[in-house]
Amino acid sequence: MQRALRLTLALPVVAVLAACSSSAPADPGSGAAGDDVITIEHAFGTTEIPGTPERVATVNWANQDIALSLGVVPVGMAAQTYGDDDGDGILPWTAEALDELGGEAPVLFDETDGIDFEAVAESDPDVILAAYSGLTEEDYATLSEIAPTVAYPEYAWGTPWRESLAVTGEALGLEDEAAAVEADIDEQVAAAADGAAFAGLSGAMLFVDPTDLSTISAYTPLDTRIQLLDELGLAPAPSVETLGEDNAGQFFGTVSAEQADTFDDVDLIVAYGDQTLLDQLQADPLLGTIPAIQRGAVALLTDGTPLAAALTPTPLSIPWALDEYVAVFDAAAQNAQ
Repeated sequence: MQRALRLTLALPVVAVLAACSSSAPADPGSGAAGDDVITIEHAFGTTEIPGTPERVATVNWANQDIALSLGVVPVGMAAQTYGDDDGDGILPWTAEALDELGGEAPVLFDETDGIDFEAVAESDPDVILAAYSGLTEEDYATLSEIAPTVAYPEYAWGTPWRESLAVTGEALGLEDEAAAVEADIDEQVAAAADGAAFAGLSGAMLFVDPTDLSTISAYTPLDTRIQLLDELGLAPAPSVETLGEDNAGQFFGTVSAEQADTFDDVDLIVAYGDQTLLDQLQADPLLGTIPAIQRGAVALLTDGTPLAAALTPTPLSIPWALDEYVAVFDAAAQNAQ
């Protein structure tokens, strides 16, 4: 599962040198390097970034990984809690990239109760990256008072990893590097999924609260997890597509257990949980009627683990988890029709 960190090694030396120096204070009054203004359009308007940013801060999920994949070490980033198996606030693939690039360790922002604006301000950034995020307009306005802020292009928590990578590459003046990272990941995904047993099956990623089986939720095609499954060859079932249409702009939709037959067209289900959850679902008089659940065609990712966290894809988490996902999904596919 632990692939070599190929992404950063392929970057030009100048990008890595810039990353290692990104934590160093800028000259007073100088701001970002260079004279050109980079203009980024997003859901809350337009952000102008003067020159090439040297001090980069990131908030919410994934954005630190995108910067790191481009060879840029953030001066500050959000501490990650979900999937953090050692309690240091840094997920394994992010830690590997930080070790690979070196330089001063980023300050970790505690987002338990929302964005820590004071901590972000104290990191003295030239730019704040949040292309994949759930920023509110108020969050954006507050962050923009600290530094130029790049919000999501259209939907909260709905920016595909490729678009997040492209937007970040543009914001940092590293568009060619972003294209190279994308091509490298595409090559790895294609190689890993080649000949996979689950390829061509219809899929859904469901979420069920084991303490309340009266409803069942499914992530819609807007969600980046579903997009990654699709890239691997597990296309969203028609029911998932319809749920997305019925919940436009939302990354999940919910139906009652009485409507469990909504998901009768799903060949393979991906879910956070373990065998105990599957046993519970199979024993339920309503949810247990879903054919994929009856057959045990359910790929289980233990909730709260790095492997579960990696399914929300970043340019670093995809290579880290790719082989393990193929193995888990292939095993579940043995029980599919």
